[in-house]
Amino acid sequence: MDWFIIGAGLFSFAGGLFGWDWFLNSRKARFLVKIIGPMGARIFYMVLGLGIATLGVLLLTGVIENKPV
Repeated sequence: MDWFIIGAGLFSFAGGLFGWDWFLNSRKARFLVKIIGPMGARIFYMVLGLGIATLGVLLLTGVIENKPV
Protein backbone atom coordinates (compact mmCIF):
# COMPACT_ATOMS: atom_id res chain seq x y z
CA MET A 1 0.00 0.00 0.00
CA ASP A 2 2.84 2.39 0.79
CA TRP A 3 4.33 1.89 -2.66
CA PHE A 4 0.97 2.76 -4.21
CA ILE A 5 0.86 6.03 -2.26
CA ILE A 6 4.38 6.91 -3.41
CA GLY A 7 3.47 6.07 -7.00
CA ALA A 8 0.31 8.17 -6.88
CA GLY A 9 2.27 11.11 -5.53
CA LEU A 10 4.94 10.81 -8.20
CA PHE A 11 2.25 10.51 -10.87
CA SER A 12 0.58 13.72 -9.68
CA PHE A 13 3.95 15.48 -9.52
CA ALA A 14 4.85 14.37 -13.05
CA GLY A 15 1.46 15.45 -14.39
CA GLY A 16 2.02 18.92 -13.02
CA LEU A 17 5.68 19.11 -13.99
CA PHE A 18 5.21 18.07 -17.60
CA GLY A 19 1.78 19.67 -17.99
CA TRP A 20 0.28 16.66 -19.74
CA ASP A 21 -2.77 17.81 -21.69
CA TRP A 22 -4.77 14.70 -20.86
CA PHE A 23 -3.92 15.19 -17.17
CA LEU A 24 -4.91 18.86 -16.96
CA ASN A 25 -7.98 18.42 -19.20
CA SER A 26 -9.51 15.71 -17.05
CA ARG A 27 -12.93 16.51 -15.64
CA LYS A 28 -11.71 17.20 -12.11
CA ALA A 29 -8.58 19.12 -13.10
CA ARG A 30 -10.46 21.43 -15.49
CA PHE A 31 -12.25 23.00 -12.53
CA LEU A 32 -8.93 23.80 -10.85
CA VAL A 33 -7.46 25.13 -14.11
CA LYS A 34 -10.48 27.39 -14.50
CA ILE A 35 -10.14 28.71 -10.93
CA ILE A 36 -6.36 29.28 -10.62
CA GLY A 37 -5.15 29.02 -14.22
CA PRO A 38 -2.99 26.41 -15.91
CA MET A 39 0.28 27.38 -14.23
CA GLY A 40 -1.36 27.51 -10.80
CA ALA A 41 -2.90 24.09 -11.38
CA ARG A 42 0.46 22.67 -12.43
CA ILE A 43 2.11 24.05 -9.28
CA PHE A 44 -0.77 22.75 -7.15
CA TYR A 45 -0.44 19.23 -8.56
CA MET A 46 3.34 19.27 -8.13
CA VAL A 47 3.06 20.31 -4.46
CA LEU A 48 0.23 17.83 -3.89
CA GLY A 49 2.26 15.05 -5.49
CA LEU A 50 5.32 15.80 -3.38
CA GLY A 51 3.19 15.80 -0.25
CA ILE A 52 1.57 12.47 -1.08
CA ALA A 53 4.90 10.88 -2.05
CA THR A 54 6.48 12.15 1.17
CA LEU A 55 3.61 10.65 3.16
CA GLY A 56 4.18 7.32 1.40
CA VAL A 57 7.91 7.37 2.16
CA LEU A 58 7.25 8.19 5.82
CA LEU A 59 4.77 5.32 6.04
CA LEU A 60 7.17 2.96 4.29
CA THR A 61 10.09 3.79 6.59
CA GLY A 62 7.95 3.52 9.73
CA VAL A 63 8.26 7.16 10.80
CA ILE A 64 4.46 7.29 10.66
CA GLU A 65 2.80 4.11 11.88
CA ASN A 66 -0.28 2.89 10.07
CA LYS A 67 -2.22 1.18 12.85
CA PRO A 68 -5.70 -0.22 12.22
CA VAL A 69 -8.35 1.18 14.52
